[in-house]
Amino acid sequence: MATGGQSCDDCGREFGLWQPALTAECSHKFHPLCVSGVDVCPACNARWTKSPTAAFSFGSSPVKPPTHAFSFPPQTTSGSSSGSSHRPQPAVCTGLFGSTNSDQISTARSPPRPAQSSSKPLFGFGPPSPTSSPFGQTWQRTTFSPPVHRPWSWSRCNGCDGVINHTQATVTSECQHTFHLRCFNGDMCPACNAPWRDTVTVFPRFSTAPPFPRNQKLSGPSGRATCTPTTSRWHHPVAANNVAPAPLVIKTHCEHPAIQRSTPRDNFAILVHAKAPSIPAVAAAGRAPVDLVTVLDVSGSMTGYKLTLLKRAMGFVIDKLGPDDRLAIVSFSSDARRVIRLTRMSDDGKTLVKLTVGSLAAGGDTDILKGLDEAAKVLDGRRYKNAFASVLLLSDGQDTSGGWAHRAKANRVLVPPSLKRSGGDKRGVPVHTFGFGTDHDAAAMHGIAQETGGTLSFVENEAVVQDAFAQCIGGLLSVIVQEARIGITTCAHTGVRVRSVKSGRYESRVDGDGRAASVDVGDLYADEERRFLVFVDVPVGGLFDAGVMRLIKVTCTYLDTATRNIRIVATGDHNDDAVVRRPEAVSAADAEPSVEVERERFRVEATEDIAAAREAAERGAHKAAAAILNRRQEALARSPRLAGDAGCAALVKELRELIARVADRREYEQKGRACLLAGMSSHAQQRATSVQLFASPSSASANTPGAAPQSSPFSNTGTGCGAYATPAMVNMLASSRKTREDGGGSGSVPSELVNKTSSEEVK
Repeated sequence: MATGGQSCDDCGREFGLWQPALTAECSHKFHPLCVSGVDVCPACNARWTKSPTAAFSFGSSPVKPPTHAFSFPPQTTSGSSSGSSHRPQPAVCTGLFGSTNSDQISTARSPPRPAQSSSKPLFGFGPPSPTSSPFGQTWQRTTFSPPVHRPWSWSRCNGCDGVINHTQATVTSECQHTFHLRCFNGDMCPACNAPWRDTVTVFPRFSTAPPFPRNQKLSGPSGRATCTPTTSRWHHPVAANNVAPAPLVIKTHCEHPAIQRSTPRDNFAILVHAKAPSIPAVAAAGRAPVDLVTVLDVSGSMTGYKLTLLKRAMGFVIDKLGPDDRLAIVSFSSDARRVIRLTRMSDDGKTLVKLTVGSLAAGGDTDILKGLDEAAKVLDGRRYKNAFASVLLLSDGQDTSGGWAHRAKANRVLVPPSLKRSGGDKRGVPVHTFGFGTDHDAAAMHGIAQETGGTLSFVENEAVVQDAFAQCIGGLLSVIVQEARIGITTCAHTGVRVRSVKSGRYESRVDGDGRAASVDVGDLYADEERRFLVFVDVPVGGLFDAGVMRLIKVTCTYLDTATRNIRIVATGDHNDDAVVRRPEAVSAADAEPSVEVERERFRVEATEDIAAAREAAERGAHKAAAAILNRRQEALARSPRLAGDAGCAALVKELRELIARVADRREYEQKGRACLLAGMSSHAQQRATSVQLFASPSSASANTPGAAPQSSPFSNTGTGCGAYATPAMVNMLASSRKTREDGGGSGSVPSELVNKTSSEEVK
């Protein structure tokens, strides 16, 4: 029973003294009739695991129709000596949809009560007898004592006697008993036998759909939700399409296929290669939904065309989100504000968010810290969480949160604790940062991405900011693996030891005895790949190692977002354990290193050189920085096996561009720092980032006003995506380009809201 002063979170009316109250899994309270047949919370858009259906009923006693919803029926007595019961008159219920006849609400009326006997039981035993109560007639079993409230009833279900968790949906009946929603069925209280006015039926979310399915229709600028009849949608991707994605594939490649039996090897390299499965085309619509928070810089420097481009880019993002995705927008300048709360991207939700984006205005400073703090509050305050969450942060200026010059090496100060990636069970929320223009704070944006497991993109050419968003969104909307963890164990030979793991920004651990190691990979997009170099010490072969020696076994444990099940794959499942032959003598063919291992070694060393070049450039040693990158470029020419490799060739092209960007201080300050940091972010995460540049310095049109933009040398030819781009990213980028070429398309926000005058944008 709701206490006085509380009101329904749907219709807004207060709960009467004897009115039942349903407390949903998301902690909102409703009249049962207000959410009958609903599987989405009208207050916060959370998906419920069970859908309640309530039918208004007064049992079989003759009652007078109430004058308003849930009014008390008058007390009555038996109306016939023959024991026949009268059929009640249809009750008029003033509910969410106005005055409604109870017969029109549900035809599933409570069964007739049994005929009553006028005889009194002897010594308390006999047939049940009616008694008067505020609910009309209450039927008490003569062998059952009056209900006694237990001292722990506040935390236990009166139906199953189980503990009520704070995240479980509960119902408090008219007779003040509390139940799990799953235990609240029928029209009679199982604790005290009181007849209920409402006949309640609970439908599981993923089985039979409710008889009156309803979803949300947003109305008004406040985003208040109302319920309208519609067709029920299926939300379980695998059950809907009967197509389960293939498992993640994990393979190993040894540096050499054979090691001489009499020779030990230290730091023998083994490549561990994991690739996420593809999303089946028929199951793409049933992907894992995402909670997305965009943190947008609306400082004074965003006035004019910049803000217009940002609004159009946001319109594209909104259009690409699905009906189960949720989007919240935070804007920041000198202060931060939540422009719109997490809102489901239904058709009405998209319209509301686009109108809100169109009303953004620029003015003030650039306080990134306040913007991220507000984003953290949005995510921390969720009562219901989608399968995946992420933050997009865009800024075009230097952070002014205070004291930044004195803590240049402490980028983590800008990241709220709840967003940080700290390893273990707490993975945080990835913040993908976008440096907009050449004046943004590249060091701060890189530090934020590094602390949270996100990426840094550099958008010098402001006209294509939508493409940068599109590439990132293409990945976020294709998350198929979560909480992936790679485990490495040495095989039976006691002398094999794991020495180290090259895992970039992914946290890795090696046991003290070297017998096991692990890498926390986290989330993977569809078709995304991860490669790690594991270095092991291989002992001298024994008498029984003339055949092969098994070095390590690799397993991967992860959460499948399509089925929400934990899956485990291992190299042994495909007979792909890391093994080497131990012959007496090694042939010339066996002495050749593996191309896969050499390619990954070159990438890891190039990433380390990029970081070293950045440190030299920050000290002002620009010639030394260029020399570091040039040496790595020349190293490829000395490796004939890698000279024709497409991946290495793309990396060399990137190194050449970076050499030009660090050649002098002016170029480095303007573009070089952001390019270096974006490259470091991409290679450390092995995830595509976007670097959208104008013509390169070597181009004759580099300094020509209005020169056409040039594709980034960090990208593969023809795609415009980074070297780690997935098919979903490429497709989303192609869609963005087509939208821009068509003049905005559906991705643009209303023109009357985009074309704001400068006086309106500056506060």
